[in-house]
Order: sequence, then C-alpha cells, then structure tokens
Amino acid sequence: MLEPNDPNSVSWQMYADPMMWVAGISSLYLQALHPKAVAGVVQNSNFKTDPFGRLRRTADFVGLGVYGTDEAIEAAAARVRATHRGLRGVVDGRTFRVDEPELLLWVHCSEVYSFETVLNRAGYELTDRQKDRYYAEQRFAATLVGLHADEVPGSRREMEEYFETVRPILRRTADSELIYDFLHGPATQGVLRHAMPVYKVLVGHLAYSVLPDWAIDLHGHAPYRNATLRLRMLRRTALLIPPGLRRLVPPGHIRRAIAREGRSVTPSRARLP
Repeated sequence: MLEPNDPNSVSWQMYADPMMWVAGISSLYLQALHPKAVAGVVQNSNFKTDPFGRLRRTADFVGLGVYGTDEAIEAAAARVRATHRGLRGVVDGRTFRVDEPELLLWVHCSEVYSFETVLNRAGYELTDRQKDRYYAEQRFAATLVGLHADEVPGSRREMEEYFETVRPILRRTADSELIYDFLHGPATQGVLRHAMPVYKVLVGHLAYSVLPDWAIDLHGHAPYRNATLRLRMLRRTALLIPPGLRRLVPPGHIRRAIAREGRSVTPSRARLP
C-alpha cells in the first residue's frame, strides 16, 4: 500500500502548501451536510468553548499522518480510535456510534476530496495521474481511523462515484447551520476577537465558496462570485512568505520531518512523482 508519510509521495508535497488551511476549513463545511456526522460533532465536541483548540487538534492529526514517524502516527491513531469508540450521537431519536464505518468514510472522503480539489483550484495543478496516486495514498490514512483500505475510494473516479451515492442523504440541518456560523467567525476573546472580521472575509467565507456547487446548493448560502480568483490571489500572497517562516507555524510537523530526515526531503511541487 502506498503510504502518505513517504517523502516521495504526492501527499508529502501537497500538504506543505499554505492553502491546506483553507481546504481544511472547506472540508468541515462539507462534512456538516451529513446529518449523523454533524450531530456527532455538535453533541460531543467542545468546539464552541475551545474553537481554535478543536481546529488545531484536527490539523495536528492530519499533519502527523503525513510527516510523522510510523510509531507516532500509530500512537495518535490508537488514541483517536479509542476516543471515538466511546462516543455516541442521537438523530431523530435514534442513538448511533460516531465510529460507524459509514460516518468514518464520509469524514475521510470529505477531507481528502477537499484537500485535492481546493488546492488545485488554488493553482497547485496536479496531473490526473498524480490525483489518482494521492487518493490511493490516502487509503492508508483511512485505515488509521478504523476503515479497511479496500472500502475507501482510491482514485478520482471512485471518489466521484462515492459522492454520487451519498448525496441523497445529505441535507441542511440546524446543526449544519451551527457549523456554518461557527466557521465564519468562531467566538474568541482578547486580541483574536479583533482579527475575526479579516478571517471571515479572507478564509471563512472563501472556504465555503470553494465547495462543490451541489454542496453550496444544499447549504443554501450565497458564495463569493469570484471565489477562484480570490483563492489564487490568497495563495500567491501566502507563497511570498519564505517556506522556512511558514514552517514555523504550529503544529510544526514539516519542520520536524526535515530536521529528522534531512533537507533532501523538503516538500516541493518539483518533487511530485
């Protein structure tokens, strides 16, 4: 099985791009359209009282899955599986486990699909063959949360087919509206509170606006009309910051991987297989 934490993988190069933050937030909007998946988050998460802690922990697990050692990845995955094992949610009076394969698959596919599509819309420009390789690599990531690799889409075609099958159960709910509002401006205190209007314009609504058209239709809120242009301008601006400085931003998995493996593994589009 192809593994994303190989320095020669597509994932290793992709996940160093600054637009991964926008793509990650976009994936949360997408995940919120599944009634059971979003209920599991709303009923079990402390995202309203610790908004950036919740986002940071998610980003930490995603980054570790690509830039961490095998031992660190497996230890973190075991903790996530153990946490999910004890969580339950309720929808329409029925209790469900948050680690049901259906829900784990939805979260995984929403995440990796958003990473691939948003980065390419931003101008990262993977070839079709590289996209297929990326999805094949991410099958390994799906096994970390408890899925079987052969049950997970491993190509562009398989991913599109998956979304076609799941779309009939997706819908806007009170919980999805709660997530929509939260991702547009998390409640914060102190200095961060003054940065929220800038975040909402540059990231919050932009991440929503680069969802697939069908997902925007389900959410029911108007997107930016020039979302692709805004996304590409944001990426160009972010790329003006030297890579070394960008890698100082927490959680720092790329910086530690380079220190561990050497500068020859520094992520770069030029190293894409």
